[in-house]
Amino acid sequence: MADHKITPADIKRARKAFEAHEPRDLFYRAATDLVALARQRATSLSVAEALAVLLQTWNKNYYRFHTFDKTHFASIEKLLLDHPNILARYRNLTIDNLDRGEQPTVSSLFQAFENLLGPVGAAKALHLLAPRLFPLWDRHIAKAYGLTLGNARSNGDHYWRFMLIAQDQCRDLNRQDPGCQNPLKSIDEYNYCEYTKHWWRDSGGLC
Repeated sequence: MADHKITPADIKRARKAFEAHEPRDLFYRAATDLVALARQRATSLSVAEALAVLLQTWNKNYYRFHTFDKTHFASIEKLLLDHPNILARYRNLTIDNLDRGEQPTVSSLFQAFENLLGPVGAAKALHLLAPRLFPLWDRHIAKAYGLTLGNARSNGDHYWRFMLIAQDQCRDLNRQDPGCQNPLKSIDEYNYCEYTKHWWRDSGGLC
């Protein structure tokens, strides 16, 4: 755990760099609002359609090799219909309150999403559905945390371990900076800069 400590200063530097260099934040905010509107039935889009907006823009590398057609979209709808109770229970749960007894349920849920969306898409979709519980990752970030992604459909336990690391990071950040609105999003921005983007690493993490 000591190797993955993140300070409020790290978060602030990453946020500044993220705003300056990354247009992805627009897609994140748009998709987050769209999922919320779909849940409230304040838009003609379903939750599955709202998720599809993000997945086709924010996870486009996955869809270079996987077709997003009517069959795939129907599978996303079925995935949500197969897990309504657990998704509803997790919707307003925060990672601070995550009980370690949830491991079998979380790992199984992640596995179901990974089977359809891949390990990166699964984390993104789950984060949109429960943004204060499920952390975001990509392959570079997972590897940096010693959780190199394995074969498809085999990463549920790795994601659980990543959640426990993120839980400790969030608790630590909340102690140092209680005003942080969504530590998981802030941690993802730092991880993305630190482990994925060359311009950040080449500058020593300085903005």
